[in-house]
Amino acid sequence: MTVGERSAGGRRELTYAVLLCLAGAGLALWAATRNWSVELTLRPAPLPPVREARSGAGLLPWLPALALVTLAGGGAVLATRGGLRRALGVLLGVLALAVAAGGGYGLVADVDGSVSRQWPALCLLGGLLAAAGGFWTGLRGGGWPAMGARYERPARTAPEAASAGPEGPPAPLAGRRTTEAWNALDRGEDPTAD
Repeated sequence: MTVGERSAGGRRELTYAVLLCLAGAGLALWAATRNWSVELTLRPAPLPPVREARSGAGLLPWLPALALVTLAGGGAVLATRGGLRRALGVLLGVLALAVAAGGGYGLVADVDGSVSRQWPALCLLGGLLAAAGGFWTGLRGGGWPAMGARYERPARTAPEAASAGPEGPPAPLAGRRTTEAWNALDRGEDPTAD
């Protein structure tokens, strides 16, 4: 397998993991805002009964907050790399499992009134999808490509730093036109390199 094929495979895995996290957390967040139960309180005639709808957020106030943090973390996977990305993936997996647990609780809870089980089920499914994306990132994310890494300057070695002198390194862009520097960036080259 060539480096290019490995890089393309890493980008594909990164895309799938981020999509799993975002889609799962988004689904769970949406499902948590739907009405999970409706309670009717009868009143003396001729007054109509009082209808009280309770959403997943009303039953479990922490559920939409965790889903929102998981959604934001799915986007943060793109901006991290290496060990930090893997740690973030594990954290996202744990948070998403907590979201799934909230959906599971909604499925089995004994709530008064008419209960709608599809919203807790979707919350459970969303949490499991986000957990899969998070744990996949934790397992494989260390080697995936990083955002904008091709424009980063490589670290200088000790001999290079010593040869730079007390006034610092020479300006590599001295005498070059601005358009040449932009063209080098478009080609993926570092215009500041010698």
